[in-house]
Amino acid sequence: MAEGSSSSQADWMGSLAPALSAFPLAHLAIPGSHDSFSYWVDEKSPVGPDQATAIKHLAKISLVKKLMKKWSVTQNLTFKEQLEGGIRYFDLRVSSKPGDVGQEIYFIHGLFGIKVWDGLMEINTFLTQHPKEVIFLDFNHFYAMGDQHHIYLINKIREAFGSKLCTMEHVENVTLQYLWEKSQQVLIFYHYPLYQEYPFLWPGNKMPAPWANTTNVHKLLQFLETTLGERAQHGTFHVSQAILTPRVKTIARHLIRGLKNTLVHRNLPMILNWVKTQKPGVMGVNIITSDFVELVDFAATVIALNNLLLERHRAVTKSG
Repeated sequence: MAEGSSSSQADWMGSLAPALSAFPLAHLAIPGSHDSFSYWVDEKSPVGPDQATAIKHLAKISLVKKLMKKWSVTQNLTFKEQLEGGIRYFDLRVSSKPGDVGQEIYFIHGLFGIKVWDGLMEINTFLTQHPKEVIFLDFNHFYAMGDQHHIYLINKIREAFGSKLCTMEHVENVTLQYLWEKSQQVLIFYHYPLYQEYPFLWPGNKMPAPWANTTNVHKLLQFLETTLGERAQHGTFHVSQAILTPRVKTIARHLIRGLKNTLVHRNLPMILNWVKTQKPGVMGVNIITSDFVELVDFAATVIALNNLLLERHRAVTKSG
């Protein structure tokens, strides 16, 4: 994020041209973060159940956890800082912790992060202060969780956000205007069958997020183009994951350097150039996610794409 840009981006949805607040949110360009919670992971925690057995054995050596941290952290900014910088979609992976008594749930990416409850409270505080901003929380990976853990987590989500939660609706009906009228600000996507029992949980299939799984930036951009061309025209949101994924050998070769120095710094400018060429709207980009969102003007670049929608709208209105 460029310096000085975050204050204006804290209220970017509320500041959009009125015509855009009537567009479905699925047609707007919205910045998101990948592994949004990973700005803090606990080196002292056990290795997460999302890791292979071999890693769990290796992690008994304390240095291994320090190195794991370099590859587990994909963001530098807290939830509050991301929100203030314009991020509105959060990619969330959660887990119970071995040895914990009770159902407490934590964010996880290799190592355990903060308690989910603490993150939800931080997000809710921001939303109370910025009543026109709307966020997407995508709970897409669950580890070491039975139904009782899920019920605990779902109740915590309800407790945190209450009437701000947007009940499941036809995607095309969900505009900023629609949400403002109802004073709703939070859409929760829950990739687990229990979503069916709660009207405020949206099924995971409404938020497809195809994953390129490559270290090659050219392959990534090709994948993003292809999957955009295949996105559903109606009925879902869409995430373009503009992220590179390290392979085991990448990590082995660059153990000390970590994810940011090995893959992200070098390739972010090309990824940002791709973002600049996109258009939102039907079959266009919707949500775009990145690692280390503050390293370039990522959020501002994504938000600016909405001007293209506005220009198109004005042209159509004139000619009509």
